[in-house]
Amino acid sequence: MSVDNSTANTSIADRLAAVEARIAAACDRAGRARQEVTLLAVSKTHPADAVAEAARLGLTEFAESKVQEARAKIPMCPSRCRWHLIGHLQSNKARDAVALFETIQSVDSLSLARELQKQAEKQSRRPKVLLEINVAGESSKFGWAPDRVLAELMEVNALDRLEIHGLMTIAPYVTDSERVRVYFRKLRELRDAAADRLGAPLPVLSMGMSGDLDVAIEEGSTMVRVGTALFGDRPRLQRAPDESGAD
Repeated sequence: MSVDNSTANTSIADRLAAVEARIAAACDRAGRARQEVTLLAVSKTHPADAVAEAARLGLTEFAESKVQEARAKIPMCPSRCRWHLIGHLQSNKARDAVALFETIQSVDSLSLARELQKQAEKQSRRPKVLLEINVAGESSKFGWAPDRVLAELMEVNALDRLEIHGLMTIAPYVTDSERVRVYFRKLRELRDAAADRLGAPLPVLSMGMSGDLDVAIEEGSTMVRVGTALFGDRPRLQRAPDESGAD
């Protein structure tokens, strides 16, 4: 999942065009329509004016990794932006997460889901949620084990303030994106099993980032989380991606 740094000095418009071309090509290879895949612009560590520029170019779905950064940034961004939380969420930040975000993608345990339910009741809100799955079983990552999420799925579904829209995963960090294809495929299969158990569709598969979005789309992703390839390099890019749901 390497990132091409040659676009460091290009504009957001140029980067967006390049990302759109990749998405379209991957959809074509998979025999899918372009509109089946949502581009989620990950703006973590980037300023509000970068969000405004991306919104001016037509993007509407944006994501942040940290509640504290989002609390400061979101009020400065265009009101038409729809916000997703993709980073690890501690239970003590659940109140702010429910207030700030339309969708919380990093619901990684039944205990967190219960806390979000409690806060959503207090605020009379109904956040959309994705269940984060640790498909590869990495000890460094958060998320349900696949068998555990199936065992607890009905308990999460009983939390009537939360709208379960699908699943999310963070693939292992590798330099060859083909090596993570198996994890994307497993998430799609798990989503299908979960939908069968619920007796209701789970339309969202949030998987794939700047380095591996092509493979993710080929394996059924409906939402790719793109930060660096869209907004350019961030500080700390030299180190491996953190557990924030994005590159």
